[in-house]
Amino acid sequence: MTSTAEKVRQLAPHWAVMFVAIFAALAVVERAAGELGLALSLAIVLGIAFAYPVAVRALGVAPPVWQP
Repeated sequence: MTSTAEKVRQLAPHWAVMFVAIFAALAVVERAAGELGLALSLAIVLGIAFAYPVAVRALGVAPPVWQP
């Protein structure tokens, strides 16, 4: 079993990329469409948060703790 510290070490770079992707997506959509409501912002955040691990696995660069 992998220790918590090892899991965090493996996941920290992916969390950082996901964090930047979320803010970039929100900025682009707000610039294009104007002010976003809470529901749309939340939908974008959740969409990226759930799609990112799937995309990383498909690209073959997922950390071992995300491997099935």
